Amino acid sequence: MIAIKNIEKVYSGKTVVNVPELNISPGEAVGLVGNNGAGKTTLFRMMLDLIRPTKGEVYSKGVNVAKSEEWKNYTGSHLDEGFLIDYLTAEEYFKFIGDLHGLTNGDITERLLPFTDLFNDEILNQKKYIRDFSKGNQKKIGIAAAALSNPELLILDEPFANLDPSSQIRLKNLLRKVREQKQITMFISSHDLSHVIEVCERIMILEKGELVQDMKTNENTLRELETYFTV
Repeated sequence: MIAIKNIEKVYSGKTVVNVPELNISPGEAVGLVGNNGAGKTTLFRMMLDLIRPTKGEVYSKGVNVAKSEEWKNYTGSHLDEGFLIDYLTAEEYFKFIGDLHGLTNGDITERLLPFTDLFNDEILNQKKYIRDFSKGNQKKIGIAAAALSNPELLILDEPFANLDPSSQIRLKNLLRKVREQKQITMFISSHDLSHVIEVCERIMILEKGELVQDMKTNENTLRELETYFTV
């Protein structure tokens, strides 16, 4: 599904991402963990062709993302509030995203049903603009919009950030359920080690822009990660 080859990003003479090779197979759920400044968001932005690498290529289903927009039709993503159109209501934004993918109003309503618990009666029918929602509720809107098109590939940067504990648990369960039912490929970064382990079958550690570990999740993964980040 995703193949990264010799990708590097340099800012002002400093290398912030250097990944010689990374492959993600169709249907895999991969978690990316690392401290602040590790380069996680920069890597995601290069994968989504939001910024261009200094060198190297990102391929999605064999197509260079910098040379085609074909991959956008099957990719859903939410990195931050910059992905939102904050002067729209939640309903208007979902309609906008739905129109991009040829969805009817009925399609949109149906595809938002799995998010009912996560929304917790705080998103829809509130008659306010996205910019007036809390950071946590903006995050929920962005994640729902990213999943609205039933993408084959879902990329989320810190999806659990700014969510209260109840919402974190609901989102964790929702992501697991979506993946099990639709077998989509997920690439998720998170500072929440326990949640990302429960969602993802494979965990990568990014440190100073380099992938230093790549492991399959098991009963020892959380302890291994906690040890890595505390030693």
